[in-house]
Amino acid sequence: MYEEIRTAIEIISAIMCFILLRFMIKPYEITGESRYLNLPLGFGFLGVTHAISAFAYYMESYLPIIFSRNIFYVQLIARTFAFLFLAITYYFSKKPNKNSRLTWKITLTLFIALLLASLLMVCIPDLTIQIYRLTRSYLRVFNLIIILYICTHTFRSHIAKPDPKTIWIPLGYVFLAISQYSLLLWQLDEGIYAFFAGLIFRLIFLSVFLIVTYGSFYQIKKRSRDEDRA
Repeated sequence: MYEEIRTAIEIISAIMCFILLRFMIKPYEITGESRYLNLPLGFGFLGVTHAISAFAYYMESYLPIIFSRNIFYVQLIARTFAFLFLAITYYFSKKPNKNSRLTWKITLTLFIALLLASLLMVCIPDLTIQIYRLTRSYLRVFNLIIILYICTHTFRSHIAKPDPKTIWIPLGYVFLAISQYSLLLWQLDEGIYAFFAGLIFRLIFLSVFLIVTYGSFYQIKKRSRDEDRA
């Protein structure tokens, strides 16, 4: 039952991320400016990690004979890189000069190369459940630190330019941080309430971003229609 619920939530999370990708890519399609491409790439990559998780839990539940625990390692590493991708997106968002764009491209290239190297490394050895659990705990803590950085960055951006709409962005990441913290607690004491709290707060995070992104998409579409009429 647990694995079925987890698989379903991972599928829903992946779908929500890909919907966010579709909405977030619109500003880039309209303006052609590469700075609008960063966030959709981040959430698209995050959606891929949720799809990997859904596949991993499905394999463990329904095809245990051919299931490999290395799939879970792939999911752990890929999700950490997804959060890192979002973090560097926000880090470079306030640095639109030419040098920062070059640094962003170099950093992104290095991240992708490191991700591929990490994925190749975890697919080679026969990894034990003890090592997996230890790695999972360390990566949860690391992910939480990354998300807290994003929360701080987005709160500062909101304070610099207060707007009732932008406050939902840092609040959304706060929900994601609570989700990661709850799942970390679940790993430590295996409490079912902490587990479900982590999954619920993740869905709240994605729901907040869906609402905010849809509102922005609607405004851009309305502005485009008004310009056509003028």
